[in-house]
Amino acid sequence: MGHDTKEKGRGTALGKPILWAVWDYIRRSDSIFWGLTILASVCGILLIASLQRSGSTNFLLTQSAAVILGYAAAVFLSLIDYHYWNRIWWGVGGLALLLTGAVFFVGIQIAGTDDVGWIRLPGGLTFQPSELTKICFILTFSHHLALLQERERLRRFSGVLTLILHAMIPVGLIHFQGDDGAALIFALLAVIMSFAAGVPLRYFIILLTLILTAIPLAWFRIFNNDQKNRLLVLFTSDDSMLRTYGWQQYQGKLSIASGGLFGKGYYNGPRVAENVVPYQENDFIFTVAGEEWGFLGCAAVLVLLALLLLKILRMAARAADSFGRSIVIGFFALVGTQVLINIGMVLGVLPVIGVTLPFFSAGGTSVICLYLGVGLVQSVSMHPADISSLPLKPPSHIVMRK
Repeated sequence: MGHDTKEKGRGTALGKPILWAVWDYIRRSDSIFWGLTILASVCGILLIASLQRSGSTNFLLTQSAAVILGYAAAVFLSLIDYHYWNRIWWGVGGLALLLTGAVFFVGIQIAGTDDVGWIRLPGGLTFQPSELTKICFILTFSHHLALLQERERLRRFSGVLTLILHAMIPVGLIHFQGDDGAALIFALLAVIMSFAAGVPLRYFIILLTLILTAIPLAWFRIFNNDQKNRLLVLFTSDDSMLRTYGWQQYQGKLSIASGGLFGKGYYNGPRVAENVVPYQENDFIFTVAGEEWGFLGCAAVLVLLALLLLKILRMAARAADSFGRSIVIGFFALVGTQVLINIGMVLGVLPVIGVTLPFFSAGGTSVICLYLGVGLVQSVSMHPADISSLPLKPPSHIVMRK
């Protein structure tokens, strides 16, 4: 009996440190941020479960597994001090270049896409390197911005020029793979992160002027017929155009309109069940919410995403240093730009360019990589400034008192 009591005491003693470690983690991490991301993923899984009726592909299983793996990876990543990535930025950048470059040699095309941007893995799985490259780019670009700030070159033309060259690497590689939607996201990440870091406004005005000036050249020399028609269909009522380039958006708007104020009811959308909207599990997942949850459901989804973005901004304001702040702003830009572009595509005010709705659209690689970003943001929130990077002596203008 004494032996049993001793073993029970050991089990209790072992359990206390584990419980304390879990409680300490919960106390240090941002629970509201965790809750908003998980709630968004749960809502996405519910929508995917409903549209699962329309086909044989098990999107629900893939999405659920991706959320669980992504969440576990986010927790693990949040435990690592984010300053570690600042020290091995070269390794992060090298990994991104290796994966992105591999697509040119072993890349495959997935049904429903017009670009070669995936790598086939064992077991019939596929991996989209551009999604992981987005997270890597946020880290390397944050390092770049922090380095320029430290050397007081962020406001100089030479420093801004290096940022442009940095951004052009992923933008160019992804563009030549045929994924202009992802290339646009990289460009917007660079612009928003640079603006938030303090790059002078005059450089953005110059950039905007150059873009506007280059539009005619791009239209006649760069855009192919498909890209032109995807833009033109937004401004035409031609029946042949709507039945080809505008068919997905046309059917998507009909699905949203059919939901009315309260929707058809969860799992009761007839258009969802018949898969009327092509590839509704990916870019057009919002149409499922519109038909089954109605206007109020769509509004709730947008409010949830808006609260998530506001929370990320608040966490950026509380970051301990410029490197951490840029990481959080980068994740804000990643989620925010994809939300705006995706909703604009679904509502027919922007062309279809293959941008998913964060945390909602089906896609294992996208979900896991988003949660890697969540883990980085949590790491910035949980860890203080890097003491090794602070000066050994206080600035001369600070008077030390005994």
